[in-house]
Amino acid sequence: MSEITQNAFAAGLFGASLPPDGLAAWNEAVPQRRYDVYRNNVTASLTGALASRFPAAESIVGADFFRAMAADFIKDHPPHSPVLLAYGDDFPDFAAAFEPARPLAYLPDVMRLEVARGRAYHAANARPLDPAALAAVDPARLGSLVLVPHPALSILSSPHPMVTIWAMNAGERPLGPIDPWQGEHALIVRPRLAVEVIPLPPAGARFFRRLAAGANLAQAAAALDDNGFDLTEALAVLLCSGAFTTFKEDVP
Repeated sequence: MSEITQNAFAAGLFGASLPPDGLAAWNEAVPQRRYDVYRNNVTASLTGALASRFPAAESIVGADFFRAMAADFIKDHPPHSPVLLAYGDDFPDFAAAFEPARPLAYLPDVMRLEVARGRAYHAANARPLDPAALAAVDPARLGSLVLVPHPALSILSSPHPMVTIWAMNAGERPLGPIDPWQGEHALIVRPRLAVEVIPLPPAGARFFRRLAAGANLAQAAAALDDNGFDLTEALAVLLCSGAFTTFKEDVP
């Protein structure tokens, strides 16, 4: 099969077009039915891959709705690699513009949390920062320390209670009313074997985001004008979460 025919064969699998020219069935019939078998298998396989990456989203919308949404996504977003670990990274953005899902305004952020969990699971291993190493630093130098993020680290913020909704639909906590309905923030990391989703206060999320972007401890804390920010509590989360691996001194 020529490269042109291979490309046409692959492209047709993501639409409703006829098989590309040059294909034939063993019994000399038009090979539409056999080609449709390939098309259905591809769609089913990719839908299964998406369902495995977004189990909470599937739980929220139901299997039938999820399959329909996935089928529309697959048509315009074919995989670019035979390795499907990252397939669907842009599915949350698609869901945000998917008209039937618009009433579920929180759904894309729950899906972004699932993407972050998947990335954390497959990220490189790294030893978390040893609290003893940080404790050994001269207190006068602490503010100048720049922390190196763990490869699995993500920090997400949402105007919706995405962590609670995800947890309820991932079997992490029982279903129930969410009151108050308010935005939530989370640190996602895999310091060891298991991926952890750690809720953060709004100021804590901004603090960790600045640290991950390269600000030193003093800069990250000073940039917060939130009177409710507790630096001691944030540092405890920093050390217990394994969100960072080592540190260096920010020398002017």
